[in-house]
Amino acid sequence: MASELTYRGGGVSPVAGAGAGAGGYSAKPSKPLAWLPRAARYAAAEHRPLFALAGMLIAAAVITIASPSTSSSTTTAVSSYYSSNNHHNNPLARFSVEPALHHRDLSGPARHSVGGKVPLGLKRKALRVLVTGGAGFVGSHLVDRLLERGDSVIVVDNLFTGRKDNVVHHFGNPNFEMIRHDVVEPILLEVDQIYHLACPASPVHYKYNPVKTIKTNVVGTLNMLGLAKRINARFLLTSTSEVYGDPLQHPQVETYWGNVNPIGVRSCYDEGKRTAETLTMDYHRGANLEVRIARIFNTYGPRMCIDDGRVVSNFVAQALRKEPLTVYGDGKQTRSFQYVSDLVEGLMKLMEGEQVGPFNLGNPGEFTMLELAKVVQDTIDSNARIEFRQNTQDDPHKRKPDISRAKELLGWEPKIPLREGLPLMVTDFRKRIFGDQDSTTTTGNQQG
Repeated sequence: MASELTYRGGGVSPVAGAGAGAGGYSAKPSKPLAWLPRAARYAAAEHRPLFALAGMLIAAAVITIASPSTSSSTTTAVSSYYSSNNHHNNPLARFSVEPALHHRDLSGPARHSVGGKVPLGLKRKALRVLVTGGAGFVGSHLVDRLLERGDSVIVVDNLFTGRKDNVVHHFGNPNFEMIRHDVVEPILLEVDQIYHLACPASPVHYKYNPVKTIKTNVVGTLNMLGLAKRINARFLLTSTSEVYGDPLQHPQVETYWGNVNPIGVRSCYDEGKRTAETLTMDYHRGANLEVRIARIFNTYGPRMCIDDGRVVSNFVAQALRKEPLTVYGDGKQTRSFQYVSDLVEGLMKLMEGEQVGPFNLGNPGEFTMLELAKVVQDTIDSNARIEFRQNTQDDPHKRKPDISRAKELLGWEPKIPLREGLPLMVTDFRKRIFGDQDSTTTTGNQQG
């Protein structure tokens, strides 16, 4: 059977076998435009250049017709903008506006965007902030302020000393999130700032498991610094006045290296915080991490743990329960007490500023334990009696911050004196203590 070949040369196809030679095939016809390359001959045969040329002509016509109109409307918009915004009356007139106007969509409502940087103070970008220990006493007040400012806040807390009740009022807030997690274990989050508060801060709590306490200070701080480095977040460490130990210098300035017992019962906390400061500065110098260090002095206020062993909460709880106020030693050792809102203000100023620190954050008003007991008597119960007990090991004899650096470089100093702040704490303690007692009584009656 003879083969049938399809001929697409543009002429009449030769009949198979006609004029065939011995092979049965017709002679090869001549090709038009044989001098052109093969691809060009194919395009010419399909009439593609004609369609391409027509498309280019149409596009050129459309651009030619539309261009004057667009240019005219843009010019009109710019002219209208300048005529309606006098340079002398408009505070933003010094900024270039032409680029923004040329690139905006003129079909919609006009948006008079400035082409330069938006002046500071017009609108602050909301941040995503991580607060470790955010369900604790100080942490929960910090969370309140950050959310009030418009930031999104993630709280990480293992609830060893923190309480859900301290942050439960934020549970319906879409900008708030709480993760039950121990910072000794790594965690990966995406945030802009990290306030690292996680660690038991009262002697009763940090002595309960000293190994866990120092792991929290060292391993927990390493994990948070590693996270900050990985995501390029600014990191703030809440250290403590305990880094000064039983100080030989009074008042304490940030340049004082301290007098700490490295093998005492408080060392898990004191030396743990000193190591945390070391790690923070090493990351700052070695990894160029943005860090801040705050050394917090005695702080009081609502949401403190009622029975945490710290002197203010001890005295207030004992006075409300009609128990003796327990004074350890001779009562002449001194402390300085700042209200929690003052501390939170200082932490935020430190985080937002450009200074690394460390900074003392405390109230330089100094009280002996007997003077504090007198203030509590005047506030709660004038008949409350004082009971003396043997002093605890490594208890500092004097504690008073020098806050000159914070005043000068942060523009911060505490504003609420003890006699004003203490009644606010008493109101909170009274509600919680008597509520607990009522609940206990009710439970006992039901069981009986």
